[in-house]
Amino acid sequence: MTEFHDNSPEAAGLRLSRRGFLSGAAALTVAAALARPNFAFAQDAQFCASLGWTVWESGRHIVAGYEDAVKKLGGTLTIADANYDVKKQADQIAAFVASKPAAIFITPADAAAIAPAVQAAVASGIPIFCGDSYVPNTTVTSTAMSNNFGLGAYGAQYIVDRLKGKGKVALVSLPSNESWDQRTLGAKSVFLRNPDIQVVSEIAFALGGTTTPRQVVDNILTANPDLNAIWCAWDGAASEGTLAIKASGRDVFITGIDGGQQSFEYIQAGSPFALTLAQSFYEMAYMNAFYAHEVIAGRKAPRFVITPSYAVTQESLANIEIPDTYDQPGEAAKIGWNRAL
Repeated sequence: MTEFHDNSPEAAGLRLSRRGFLSGAAALTVAAALARPNFAFAQDAQFCASLGWTVWESGRHIVAGYEDAVKKLGGTLTIADANYDVKKQADQIAAFVASKPAAIFITPADAAAIAPAVQAAVASGIPIFCGDSYVPNTTVTSTAMSNNFGLGAYGAQYIVDRLKGKGKVALVSLPSNESWDQRTLGAKSVFLRNPDIQVVSEIAFALGGTTTPRQVVDNILTANPDLNAIWCAWDGAASEGTLAIKASGRDVFITGIDGGQQSFEYIQAGSPFALTLAQSFYEMAYMNAFYAHEVIAGRKAPRFVITPSYAVTQESLANIEIPDTYDQPGEAAKIGWNRAL
């Protein structure tokens, strides 16, 4: 049952890095364990999940990953949604610690800000599993997340290649979460090595503020009449930026990070939205729950699992239905997608 409370770019281009291998090995471990008869899982364990958000497609996939894993592997699950409120999430974590569950799952909206709450949770002795972001200055049991630096570098390299090494670029960054900020650092590492790429604007977006991503991109376009491309730290900005570019009639393309139906529809239609790096949110959550069961059973969990990300363009979406389950283990291969990171 589920209860809802509070409602180097070179590395980025590798098909199979060491971390990628570890993630693939982890997925194979899951598959092998589930196929093994009489493989014991904790049927009566109580799990709690404090999620930084459940909105957007990423949130929906995260919730589904936790729910499906607990339904399949056993136990009960209580989910609390912090809705990007740091204090609320810290309070949720403290309340969950007091309830003494078998494990706590955490998707941080602001990992640095909730670090003290996570430190206290770790100190309680309860196994703690993080998804989407690592929490600085803590030693949780396991973290499943994307290669955020690589995601940023990959999108930037795509822009450099498409512009043939010369052009004017703007960035819409998302520094509120340390892991999300790594994407911007990855992008800058690429642009800095290409001196004929001019970064003419960078706007740091604040979630929960009064300015929308659409307004940010409108302002960038107005201030930079010779702009060629916009790199965005997440798909919300890329999607709204697509609308701004179309309204302007400008020949500008835009890239994002996250993946999901809306992004895929824009890309498939040949809009200015040219590339997204689609993350495996479902698999992040599922891996957390799977390894929680492993730890309860006295087995080991990997400290880090780097879940797959896929470079999605109009070409990779040609002649297929928009996929919604690509981030479930094994599903991307069925549509011919190979992990980019």
